Amino acid sequence: MDGLLTVDQVAELLGTTVRFPRRLIEERRIRYVKVGCHVRIPESAVRDYLAAHTVEPVRLRRAGLRRAA
Repeated sequence: MDGLLTVDQVAELLGTTVRFPRRLIEERRIRYVKVGCHVRIPESAVRDYLAAHTVEPVRLRRAGLRRAA
């Protein structure tokens, strides 16, 4: 089973304040589980969120390497 993280743990994992994961939850931009009055975020939800918001670097072509005819 997937481990469940507290909001504080997610904030520490992401290197943000607690407000950021709470906002993600409020805006329903990340999956979460309600356990009574507590909110827990599955580890896989954090991984999925990071994967969906990861920007890959752009590889630029080297210009000016064409030979003159």
